[in-house]
Amino acid sequence: MYGLTQLGIIHTLISLVAVFAAVIAFARDKGIDPANTLGKVYIWTTVLTCLTGFGIFQHGGFGKAHVLGIVTLLTLAVAWWGDRGRFGARSVYVSTLCYSITFVFHMIPAVTESSTRLPLDAPLLASPEAPELKAVTGALFVLYAIGATLQVRRLKSLRK
Repeated sequence: MYGLTQLGIIHTLISLVAVFAAVIAFARDKGIDPANTLGKVYIWTTVLTCLTGFGIFQHGGFGKAHVLGIVTLLTLAVAWWGDRGRFGARSVYVSTLCYSITFVFHMIPAVTESSTRLPLDAPLLASPEAPELKAVTGALFVLYAIGATLQVRRLKSLRK
């Protein structure tokens, strides 16, 4: 189905749960809060997305997507340390910004895979190396920078 293996289908479904949980969390809570159910769903489905992704080799061997999975898990670990106050007064900022960037990490392969597979008979882009994807990735990071700035401002106002 859509050029996906069974593991690819499971991986995609899990990642969709994570993405929807994050979108709802950003809308409702202005960020991913590991203390509530929605935040926990996001974090654990993100971990599962990374782990299931390590078994997918559609584009050859170990590749950029696998590296992104490792970076995502490391970023989640830093966020977890932030949740435990390991960064002192800045811990809440570290945690918040790390959880938020993992959402961007979800969106990079989501946009890449969707645009190179859909529509089925004529995908939007010919390959994952298409220059348009670099522009989209850049736009995702700009949106992250804007969102991160808003989150930091919000956290500072809550501390006052």
